[in-house]
Amino acid sequence: MFGDFLKRLTQPEPDPLADNDARLALTALLVRIARSDNDYAMSERRLIDRIAAERHGLNEADATALREEAEALEAQAPDTVRFTRAIKDAVPYERRLEVIEALWQVVLADGSRSDEEDALLRLVSNLLGVTDTDSAMARQRVAKES
Repeated sequence: MFGDFLKRLTQPEPDPLADNDARLALTALLVRIARSDNDYAMSERRLIDRIAAERHGLNEADATALREEAEALEAQAPDTVRFTRAIKDAVPYERRLEVIEALWQVVLADGSRSDEEDALLRLVSNLLGVTDTDSAMARQRVAKES
């Protein structure tokens, strides 16, 4: 289903992603971080829906459909390193920084941070080219809002 999309995304020099494709790829990263602790809770799914709705101006049904499509993409996506590097090359820094903030929302959604989630978020931030300072500031913004 996503073979062509993943092939385009992971080619040596991917073209910038169209808005819909970038939205899908970034939502798939949210799903990947939520699944990283092997406890993909309903609260995390609802939060991903809310983030998608707020960030992309979607209604509830469209946000849920985007998450479900992202879940399928995430399941077929290559390892996190290749997938995330491909997104870095195809998505502007500002959008990548927004997704780091959204990733922190997902990590902090269940009230605890697992070592697996922290490690994956550090890896993803680094691979997306987001500085440690920007990631820490995003985490602090999310923690204040929680």
